Amino acid sequence: MIIVDYSGISIAQVFSMKLDFQENVLRHMILNSLRMYNVKYRDEYGQMVIALDGGAAWRKAIYPEYKAHRAKGRAASGLDWPEFFRVLNIIEEEIRQNLPYKMVGVKGCEADDVIATLAESTQEFGKNEPVMIISSDHDFVQLHRFKNVSQFSPLTRKRIKERDPVRQLREKILRGDGGDGVPNVLSANDTFTTGKRQNVLSSKKVDNWIANWDKLDQVTPNDVQQRFLRNQAMIDLSRIPETIKLEILNTYEATVPARSNVLNYLISKRCAQLIECAEEFNPHEHPTRST
Repeated sequence: MIIVDYSGISIAQVFSMKLDFQENVLRHMILNSLRMYNVKYRDEYGQMVIALDGGAAWRKAIYPEYKAHRAKGRAASGLDWPEFFRVLNIIEEEIRQNLPYKMVGVKGCEADDVIATLAESTQEFGKNEPVMIISSDHDFVQLHRFKNVSQFSPLTRKRIKERDPVRQLREKILRGDGGDGVPNVLSANDTFTTGKRQNVLSSKKVDNWIANWDKLDQVTPNDVQQRFLRNQAMIDLSRIPETIKLEILNTYEATVPARSNVLNYLISKRCAQLIECAEEFNPHEHPTRST
């Protein structure tokens, strides 16, 4: 299974264009990326699945400050975000109707939830089919604990490798994730939304708490324990609620890829450079499975 973070690769394409994008150019770049990853990985990893963002409702219900500072960052970026998302939605629907890939998204769930749930599902019943995640997001490093899961970064054009994904996850839970508005376990919920500085969390303290991971409730004060649970819910993808995982899996199973209409679609959109390699969008019929 090749799992593509749709919004992730699309945003990367826009910023590579220095923010001045046109619909036809962005379409070409997204489609060409899908073609390239399909050709590169279809023989080993099989069918491509495109993971879609459906919002972060369940995380915001637990922690309202989750990604709340993103609006300010977007306003300062120089990108016309409403236009970007309008075009992105158009291309998404075109892919859904014409390309032979499963498009999986659930309202209220992020693409992260889709990717993590599908990767985790390959551990059941000894399936262990090989999984390649196409995303530059280091949030997925924690999934590298599964031996059948690999990750390629479109940003660096290299595989992401982590020697100790369990340690990396635990440290991230303690230190937080500033990009998602999650402060470290010593800092209050409103740290980023009010422009406060985080309280300093020393490496010595991080090392000590990781060494005592199974008894953190005995070695940390109550306020730290509460913030730890906050961060764990936001960052640890194994903590996705079971009801949400089930909805994602049901959506995946019920989704039928479009009957391939690649050539006609490329012709209609005047994607001249892609027409001659239209076959390269098709999946491999007999992907290799690991034993």
